[in-house]
Amino acid sequence: MAQAAAQEPVAQEPVIFQRIGEVASHLAHPPADARPMMRWWWFGPAVEKKQLAFEIDRMKEGGIGGVEIQAVYPMALDDPSRGVKNLPFLSTEHLDAVRFANEKGREAGLRVDVTLGSGWPFGGPHIGIADAIGKMRVVAVDVPAGATGYAAPVVSEGEKIEAVFVGGGTAKEHDATRLQPLKSDHAQNGRGSLAALAAPRVVVYYIASRSGMQVKRPAVGGEGFVLDHMSRRAIDNHLKNVGEPLLKAFGDKPPYAIFSDSLEAYGSDWTDNFLEEFQRRRGYDLRPYLPVVFSGQGANAPALRHDWALTQTELVEDNYLKPVTAWARRHGTRFRSQTYGEPPASLSSFRHLDLMEGEGAQYRQFSFTRLASSAAHLYGRPVVSAETWTWLRSPAHTASPLDMKAEADRMFVQGVTQIIGHGWPYTPPDAPEPGYQLYAAAVFNHHQPWYMVMPEVSGYLTRVSYLLRQGEPANQVAVLLPNDDVYAVNRPGKTSLSAELPHFITPELVQQIMDSGHNLDYIDPEAVLRVGLARYPVLVMPNVTRLAPEVLAKLEAYVEGGGRIITIGATPSLAPGFKDAQRITAEVKRAAAALLARGRNVTGVGTDTELGRALQAVLPGDVRLSAAQNRVSFVRRKLADADIYFIANTSNEPVSASATFRQPRRHAALLDPDTGKLAQSPLAPELRLAPYESVVVVMSDAPLQAAAPAANTGEASVLADLSSGWQVRFPGGAPVAMDRLASWTDSAATRYFSGQATYGKQVTVTADQLRGRRVSLDFGTGTPLPDSGVHAHHSGMRAMYEPALRDAAIVTVNGRRAGTLWHPPYRLDVTPFLKPGANQVEVRVANLGVNTLAGRELPDFKLLRLRYGNRFELQDTAKIAPQPAGLLGPVTLVGEVLE
Repeated sequence: MAQAAAQEPVAQEPVIFQRIGEVASHLAHPPADARPMMRWWWFGPAVEKKQLAFEIDRMKEGGIGGVEIQAVYPMALDDPSRGVKNLPFLSTEHLDAVRFANEKGREAGLRVDVTLGSGWPFGGPHIGIADAIGKMRVVAVDVPAGATGYAAPVVSEGEKIEAVFVGGGTAKEHDATRLQPLKSDHAQNGRGSLAALAAPRVVVYYIASRSGMQVKRPAVGGEGFVLDHMSRRAIDNHLKNVGEPLLKAFGDKPPYAIFSDSLEAYGSDWTDNFLEEFQRRRGYDLRPYLPVVFSGQGANAPALRHDWALTQTELVEDNYLKPVTAWARRHGTRFRSQTYGEPPASLSSFRHLDLMEGEGAQYRQFSFTRLASSAAHLYGRPVVSAETWTWLRSPAHTASPLDMKAEADRMFVQGVTQIIGHGWPYTPPDAPEPGYQLYAAAVFNHHQPWYMVMPEVSGYLTRVSYLLRQGEPANQVAVLLPNDDVYAVNRPGKTSLSAELPHFITPELVQQIMDSGHNLDYIDPEAVLRVGLARYPVLVMPNVTRLAPEVLAKLEAYVEGGGRIITIGATPSLAPGFKDAQRITAEVKRAAAALLARGRNVTGVGTDTELGRALQAVLPGDVRLSAAQNRVSFVRRKLADADIYFIANTSNEPVSASATFRQPRRHAALLDPDTGKLAQSPLAPELRLAPYESVVVVMSDAPLQAAAPAANTGEASVLADLSSGWQVRFPGGAPVAMDRLASWTDSAATRYFSGQATYGKQVTVTADQLRGRRVSLDFGTGTPLPDSGVHAHHSGMRAMYEPALRDAAIVTVNGRRAGTLWHPPYRLDVTPFLKPGANQVEVRVANLGVNTLAGRELPDFKLLRLRYGNRFELQDTAKIAPQPAGLLGPVTLVGEVLE
């Protein structure tokens, strides 16, 4: 393929400003590179160029800034009568479709990324057994008393015997620490031989094997083994057989980035040359200790497992992350990756990437999202993305724009600056509404009736993403990830840092920090050594017992320079690993004792629940609210002459509280993230936030010229009740009188209707009512729902709130578009559009796609599964039911006297 002349990516980098005046000049029209993107699922792939071009146009209309092309499992059998043809992955036809989509996407001004594979994780038919995920297989064979022979285990394709041990006991019960190496198993014709002994014995084989994991959800032609991420040969194989053909299809316009989903190489804990690499990296031979590592028995097991798991991290970095990043740069693109999971990549493993990505809306507990954003903050990447809305409000087609905002705001407060929507299903033109869906995801395409407000949703997401890239990150508290302790508790078949860290970084710990008025970053020992702690006034160390002396030396210098440390529970007392453990442990104990003796600069608490009080004593909250501190979250960006605070009510109840800032500047302004409009504000503003509403507070050294004077209003009063007397027009029908507002589902005629209906009504106002007032249309406050706890990844996150407007609306007054409504408060200022006398008000309301889905039978995939196997199960189909729709009321005209 044609390569870029430069070694670095050729696409333009986002512009990062350091002064608020420059930032403010782009608020009305933020840069296009901050627009949300969509993961574009190509099912089969059975795609057709005309439909690809059509969907690209719909994305552009919705304000979507780019796509990530991902080929996944087929949804239909080849059918010439319908024009359905599954194009085998990497076939000439498939690659031609990729080329076409790239060209059309570029013409429309969209960024185009591509997943470097089909389904996930990377793998496919080109991955032979020798390049598949490596996994140690341990086989214990009983040798009865007096026996001289036993049946040796069968070694299959892709396997080799790494070591054999013998000792007293049985296969079910033996002391692994007392096993002795068997120089040769003397196995011939499947039988092993030993000298006879009076007592029973066990022979234990350590066989380098394969997990056998297959690519999940593959496209036609993408089936096969998942590759070994610790093997350079496997990675080179994948780049040659998948990467090169894919990028060749892009020609001289390479993708902005190539993408890898999270590391889900289940069972991975070994690779072919592991013993040699271990010897080189750790300085001793692991072979004699295999029984301890794989049994977990004995006092040395944690230290040995630490070294074994750490070696896996280094192999993933050296053989996967570094080579793929270098390969991407040589091809004029970038590597974007969700770098966590199995094998055990670390926070600092992200440093080898161009673009860092997380996932998960768990903003008040450990999350992969904060893992990625922390790495971005530490290693200087202003753009950090998140796979957003995965499993949002299950089942599919029930997610509303409000649900989207509720989760996106939780991403933003974790430091995300680029939304990657999950996602946009390609849908053939003859598919019944509401179109295709991924088995485990919401749908955010033009098949959703509410897509008419997608430009406004995208505008909000774009403006916030743009703001949160500016200046520098400014979280004040760092939490040291106890990686060395986590390595030590890893176990065979499940080696992962990210999966074990929640046992150390508990929800209580995160909540104590956030409820103290702070936000937080994670940092790991590697980053302490490479980057340092200078940007963080406070470091929290939760039950860190294993820590290298050189890291403790950095902590000593940090405290010497004025940094404050709060330890929780146990403190450093052990060498991280096995080699020279006794000597290094003594060093750790001496260094830790010296550090802990630093008086007021180092504070110790016993439990996570004591952290908040200790933190407040050391560093008062960055943002403090007079009420509802635990329902409001924020993130701050620091500029040369200003601070930008994104503040979100992440709850389903309204919040009214005054805000105080630990480091106020001379002037303040409130920014509406929906419009980009600025209004002057006191330095301690009163925040009145509806459920799931957000605001941006800008603290600056000089007054912002773009900020309008604050509008002071008196109490609101109802000028007219508009809850009756509407004319409602559904598509293809005449207007129908609706004397009392009710859900569309209350009528048999519209129970299963998904679409848009227009409410019309004449509203009369007097000159006196308009004079000196701000007049708004108010569509009701809605009802908070009991918190179901569905806020975590893969559990159906949604806004726990039932609005009185379901689910989005465009309001027109006297023929002029007055605005859109898609999240609380469902109130719209219509003052500029009203006139004394009669006014014609029209409200075009859109609901959810699920109502149509609920009114018909789901497709039968029996023949598809007979042909291709069962590659997916649609989630939560038993929960499919029509949802309330339309204006539910009350609707009022509200006036506020301008003071």
